Amino acid sequence: MTYFCKLLPPREDFVQTITPDEMQLMQQHAAHWQQGIADGHVVAFGLVADPRGAYGIGIVNFSGEAEVRAFTDADPTIQSGRGFSFEVAPMPMGVTRA
Repeated sequence: MTYFCKLLPPREDFVQTITPDEMQLMQQHAAHWQQGIADGHVVAFGLVADPRGAYGIGIVNFSGEAEVRAFTDADPTIQSGRGFSFEVAPMPMGVTRA
């Protein structure tokens, strides 16, 4: 099943005001998602530069929402306890490469 994951930052101006410590955390976050690509679960991920406030997205394939939640809960941004959160929604009509 395909899922849409939206990473919400801890503040609206996160991208504009990111600290060096947070930049390091985001590098760890990217490494987590890169591993998801290597494992065959992550289809795409990246930053959305929405003028109303930037956020991250990921498109993933897992057999169920519990697996998606386990993956997003293991994300270093969530593990950091710094106010990040994920919204997860199924994409029942999602189409990805075979």
